[in-house]
Amino acid sequence: MLRTSPPAASVDWAFFLDVDGTLIDIADLPDAIRVDTALLELIAHLHRASGGAVALVTGRSLSDLEHHLGPLRLPMAGQQGLERRDAAGRLWIHAAAPATKFEIKETLATVLVRHPGLLLEDKGLTLALHYRQAPQLAAYAHRLMGRLARSAGPDLELQAGKRVVEIKPAGFDKGTAVSEYLSEPPFMGRRPVFIGDDLNDEHGFAEVNKLDGISIKVGKGSSCARFRLPDVAAVRRWLGHALKGVS
Repeated sequence: MLRTSPPAASVDWAFFLDVDGTLIDIADLPDAIRVDTALLELIAHLHRASGGAVALVTGRSLSDLEHHLGPLRLPMAGQQGLERRDAAGRLWIHAAAPATKFEIKETLATVLVRHPGLLLEDKGLTLALHYRQAPQLAAYAHRLMGRLARSAGPDLELQAGKRVVEIKPAGFDKGTAVSEYLSEPPFMGRRPVFIGDDLNDEHGFAEVNKLDGISIKVGKGSSCARFRLPDVAAVRRWLGHALKGVS
């Protein structure tokens, strides 16, 4: 059952945080997000106070996320868990066959000419079709990407998000990324927290629920998360509460 508010946060926990719609507001275009200094300071402080047990788990590529975060360095999982940088700085990648991805991208190029309101984002390991600027094309985008994923065979799967649908290698998601982190220090043995706002965050919620963790849905909508926070500002306040009295 989704309760209204989570318990007070503790720096003894392991924090897994989505980015867009969770730590920052969603922008009209993926590159238009604004990462403010207050957020960078909050995450850096939480990372230090928790002994390094903070990871960002996002649909963005790691290179894109690092570009927006500037000097902030911490564990990060990108592209729905397909690439992951651990606490020791090692990079783990689960890739699809490049030929298959090229064929899908070539097909989508003709679609973009007919429908300029759609935006194709090549993240490196996944292809994301955004319809943020053409919401009337939502059903079309999902049908098209579903057909392309099915025709490519069982090694690829569809992942829906907020005004985006993505084709990605099968078998890896935000839940598997959380599981991998929890087998490593400094996350191992801690109570896990996952905070997210989107359909692709449900995998993370489900994983921490299995471990009696704290799963927090941001905003409205049905979810398997056990708790809810209303918006980005509330997420930041909740995380900041864990740092009260911590130098």
